[in-house]
Amino acid sequence: MSMSKLPQFPTFKTIGIEDRPFFIDLLHELKPVISEWTFTNLFIWRKLHGFIWSLYKDWLIVLASDVEGHIYAMEPQGPTPKKEVGLYVLQWLFDEKKIKEPSIERAGKDFAAEFSGEKGIEVTPMREHFDYIYLREDLVNLAGNRYRSKRNHINQLIRSYRLEYSELKREHLNDCIQLQERWCFLKRCEDDLNLLSEWGAVSEILEHYEELEVKGGVIEIENKVMAFTIGEMLNEDTAVVHIEKADPQIPGLYQAINLMFCEKAWEGVRFINREQDLGLPGLREAKLSYHPHHFVEKYKISLIPS
Repeated sequence: MSMSKLPQFPTFKTIGIEDRPFFIDLLHELKPVISEWTFTNLFIWRKLHGFIWSLYKDWLIVLASDVEGHIYAMEPQGPTPKKEVGLYVLQWLFDEKKIKEPSIERAGKDFAAEFSGEKGIEVTPMREHFDYIYLREDLVNLAGNRYRSKRNHINQLIRSYRLEYSELKREHLNDCIQLQERWCFLKRCEDDLNLLSEWGAVSEILEHYEELEVKGGVIEIENKVMAFTIGEMLNEDTAVVHIEKADPQIPGLYQAINLMFCEKAWEGVRFINREQDLGLPGLREAKLSYHPHHFVEKYKISLIPS
């Protein structure tokens, strides 16, 4: 996309696959640590979150909306410091979009710190959106007593089934879609908005798998895909895992696909970002059980009108 066609603030456009080269170039320079800041994440979740984007001077501005239609901004992406552009966007949301309490959400710790002591600004942590960061070697080796149950699950799986791990290729995509549909049937996705939304994101990443240039892995049992996972590099030393699905009726598959993907796909990578838990108790318990090395904290920055 040529510079003349880039949307200039306050004109916004929806995120399309044609925007990928621009986002890739920008984010490569910025080296983000927050999982939201990959083109893949913004693209596959664009329908649920209503992502639209624009350029304000040297900054990328992304707006989103929640399930109730509340519009908010993501952290501006561009040169630091960013407090002034953040304040400008918050005031614009208040003045032009008539939002009573405008906010910037899922903002990083450094950006949030710029607002320390700022009058009329409230900064609150968004624990449900903290990213879980693990050492790759921990996820591959599963060493020590704290990972014993996971090793046991994998060993039981290997004793019960003949597994074949391979890189996810075009010929696996239909099987992956069928696995996702079966998973949703068993989990009753139609009754859970979070699961239904995830179904849409999984469908998007599979449909555009080659265009997005992501990396995936599959586990096949009797020549049928029973688990798959997809991720990409987030920055120089961190890979981010976007999607992970396994047949819920076969114990140990999740542990196995996690280990094998980290071992085979991310050799030489120090950290694995496995994204957030969304405040879901079961998901939080599962992510904590892998003993994260640290969290990437995220914050809500709200303008409190006087």
